[in-house]
Formats: sequence, C-alpha cells, structure tokens
Amino acid sequence: MSTIVATLGTERARRLRATVIGLLAAAVAVGAPFYFAPFQVFQLTMVLLYAVALAGLNLLVGFGGQISLGHGAFFAAGAYTAAVMLDRYDTGHLATLPVAAAGCFLLGLGFGVPALRLRGLYLALVTLAFAVFLPPLLKRLEPVTGGSMGLTVDKVQPPAWSGLAEDQWTYFVVLAVAAVALLLARNLLRSRVGRALLAVRDNESAAEVMGVRLSLHKTLAFAWSAMFAGVSGCVYTWVIGFVSPDSFSFVLSITLLAGLVVGGLASLYGPLLGAAFVMYVPSVAQDISDAAPGVVFGLLIIAVMFVAPTGLAGLAARVRGVAAGRLTRTTTTDRTPDPEPSAPPTPADPSPADAEPVGAAPRTEKE
Repeated sequence: MSTIVATLGTERARRLRATVIGLLAAAVAVGAPFYFAPFQVFQLTMVLLYAVALAGLNLLVGFGGQISLGHGAFFAAGAYTAAVMLDRYDTGHLATLPVAAAGCFLLGLGFGVPALRLRGLYLALVTLAFAVFLPPLLKRLEPVTGGSMGLTVDKVQPPAWSGLAEDQWTYFVVLAVAAVALLLARNLLRSRVGRALLAVRDNESAAEVMGVRLSLHKTLAFAWSAMFAGVSGCVYTWVIGFVSPDSFSFVLSITLLAGLVVGGLASLYGPLLGAAFVMYVPSVAQDISDAAPGVVFGLLIIAVMFVAPTGLAGLAARVRGVAAGRLTRTTTTDRTPDPEPSAPPTPADPSPADAEPVGAAPRTEKE
C-alpha cells in the first residue's frame, strides 16, 4: 500500500510540475512579441515553423526508426501548394493549410510504399534523390511554379481589430498552428500508432509477432512526417511571402536532420531545441566567419554532439537529474536525526582472581 501511495504521489508531483512548466512556457510565448524587436520576433516565428517540420521528422526517424534525407522536399511541396493557391486562385491563407497538409500526406503515403523494401543507407539515398531532383523539377514547371523566378504572394496581414503589428500577428498565427501540430504529434505518439512505431523501431520481428502490420505503420510514418513538413512549408509561405526552387535545395533536408539529431531524437522537446539550433546557429557561424560559415556550423555541430551525445534534450534531462539527485541528498542529510548519546560504560565484572570465595571471612586492613 505504501508503494502505491508513493507512486501516486510521484505521478501527481510530475503532472503538477509539467503543468507549471507548461503555463510558464505559454506565458513566455504569449508575451515574447511585445518584448522583442521585430527581427527577433521574426526569428522566433521561424523557430516555431521549423519545430513543426522537425516534429514530423521526429515521428519518422526518432520514433519510427527510419531514415530520411528528403524532408526538405515535402517542406517545399507544402510551400508551393500554398503559394500556387494564393497566386493563381486567390484563396485565403487559412484555406491553403488543409490542402497542403492533405496533399503532402498523400505524397508521403505514395512515397512510403516503394520505400518499404529499403532500409538504412539505401533508404537514405532514395530520399536524398527526391530532395535533389525536386528543385530542378520546380524550375521546369514554370507556368505553375514561376520557374527560377519563383512566386511572390501576400503575407498574413493583421486585422484592424487586433491592434497588432504585422510581425506580431504573424507570430501569433504561427504559434497557434505550432501548438496544434505539436499537441497532435504528442497525442499521436501516445496512441496505438505511436506504440506500434516504437515496437517497429525496437524490434521488427517481435512487433510482427505481436500483430503489428509493418508495411502499414512504416507507410503511415512517412505520411505523417510529410504532412507535418507540408504544414510547416505552408506556414513558411505565409511568413516569407516568396518561394523559389533555390530556397529548397537538398541542404535544407540535411540541415533539418542535423537539427533533429542535435535537438534530441525520440524526444518531445527535441524538435523545439533543434529548431532553435537551425535558426540561430547559422547566424552565429556567419558572425564568427564570413568566409566559411559552413565550416563553423559543422564544428559547432561536432562540439554539441561531443558534449551532448543524445542531443540537447538529453543533456537537459541529465542536468535536471543531477540537480534532483543533489537536492535529494541534501534534503536527506538535513533530515537525518542526530545520533543518540552513548550509554555510560558499565563497570567491568570482577575477575575470578579478585572475587571472594563464598563463605570466606571478610578481609581486614592488616591483611
């Protein structure tokens, strides 16, 4: 009974801590655009939309155990879907979001079927090929995509009743989309689909014995991942207002994968940390060296991997565990009662030589 009570108390404390942290994070997120400069608000907006893309990649790579170097291609597909709808058909911004999500979901579903026979480096090579040939294909489809010149569309504009600047309104719109997407990813991982993905990642043979359909869940992993990338690409078009094939080269796919690994695979907070890394570290590398920012960026990735092999999320968990352990030891030491005073020593029993025989006469001083 005491073990059950202790477990319930620990679970309740964990939920309370998570609730408090969530409320604090929400308060910081809502107040950020009123405190920072417009360019800094733009950077935070980009972090949020990259976090959505990395959440999808985390489903495939971190929890699904598959590899993809073509995530930037699905990102580009979502961005061009929104741009074409806004430019050619003059639709509203919100109307482009479900279309981009559904289109990329079907694209990922179709791409995941032939990828079932591949794994490891072969799957990585196929996905990389998809990311490589998509930009030239977009240039060839000039009547629709605008060719090498790309497409320029209207950004999200704040309504008059909001009283917000353009950067602030855009930030709140992207924050709402990111919150819904990350919550969906979290609930998806806690559902039967998420448990099946973990089973497939850990041991395919055991998962198949337990009744998990490997082909179905592997294909769905690609579809969900592509859907999140499409949503992120759609929001990217809202924020930037311009798309071109050169903006979605294969370097984007590699950067997204690097950001996820740095943030932390199979972690709910890894996409956010990885998105911050993808957004801010290239700027830091550019400030350090204008001639070779890529070299500095690579060295920073190596440094982070050396310090945190499991990613920044793992490093944060490790630091939190060490701090909690020290706090527990300190609390235990403070609560340890003082040792009880030792009892006075008892007199030693007389030795047989000093003991008087029974019935003997008492000794006198003379004796």
